[in-house]
Amino acid sequence: MVDLSKLYDSILNGDEKSALEVTNEALDQGANPSELITRWMIPAMDEVGRLFEAQDYYVPELLLAGRAMKAALEPLRPLLAASGAQPTGRIVLGTVKGDLHDIGKNLVGSMLEGAGFEVFDLGIDVPSEKFVEAAREHQADIVALSALLTVTMPEMEKAIEALRSAGIRGRVKVLIGGAPVSRGYAEEIGADGYGDNASSAVTMARALMGKPTS
Repeated sequence: MVDLSKLYDSILNGDEKSALEVTNEALDQGANPSELITRWMIPAMDEVGRLFEAQDYYVPELLLAGRAMKAALEPLRPLLAASGAQPTGRIVLGTVKGDLHDIGKNLVGSMLEGAGFEVFDLGIDVPSEKFVEAAREHQADIVALSALLTVTMPEMEKAIEALRSAGIRGRVKVLIGGAPVSRGYAEEIGADGYGDNASSAVTMARALMGKPTS
């Protein structure tokens, strides 16, 4: 029988190939997909987040762990969908209009998936109306907005106003982040939460969903 602690270790160590191999071997032996995620994969990403907060891990380690997590998730997605398993929440993610930066966004997306969220990544340079359309289409619980440029930060407020104008702001939480963004700015534009790094974004997303944050 496959040693499932190897799945935890593979994600923690950012070993994409091993994470996929262990997952496939576990599935071949009849492992429960949801149990693989909740008992091994999410705890591994939680530990990655803890190590990052403690400054024992840095952005490269987070990126590698995120890739390993995504690799392990791939064979599980169709099985979870077929079983009707529900994600922690549904998040529409994107970098706002006029901003072409995606490294931070991609890192946040990987960490959110690692925490059990279903993430719909719209990419970069996303106009407000596209966030609205995606939030409706995917019945999103959270819209996560990223900006790395001071000049594109006002697009976050425009996106929030677009959600309000569309009549869905009441049921959709808004989480914002990026290098120039602050908690004060989040409060100023009426966002529901702010994350100053990928780990804190996951913590805030869980809090917005009413889930345990650790």
